[in-house]
Amino acid sequence: MKIRSLLACAVAILLASCAAPPPQRFASVTGLKPQKEAYYRQLHAAPWPSILAKIKACNIRNYSIYRSEIGGKAYLFSYFEYVGHDFAADMKRMAADPETRRWWKETDPCQVPLPAARKKGGIWADAEEVFHAD
Repeated sequence: MKIRSLLACAVAILLASCAAPPPQRFASVTGLKPQKEAYYRQLHAAPWPSILAKIKACNIRNYSIYRSEIGGKAYLFSYFEYVGHDFAADMKRMAADPETRRWWKETDPCQVPLPAARKKGGIWADAEEVFHAD
């Protein structure tokens, strides 16, 4: 009986150490060119299967993009949860993927980077989490 209890305890500890970390939440914002909005929506209404697979392979879950209008200008707000162990490595892997780069060649011209993103050479500006409730 003791051996069985010790074995169960060891398995529980091993499983707990291998468990995925809690998701990290990320949000960002960018502008949307009015003349490109229809095309951007069309792309996202039927995303390429390879893009969806790469998002999942890079440990991104619960990914959403929202549109809002502020002061007569369209903006996109993205949100996703990262469930992996090395965000930087997964994002490098995604950026190195030829299909992802081809997708970005379609979507990037639709967007208007905010100054914070442009300063870093990017498209999407990071947003700071102010509140979260489960």
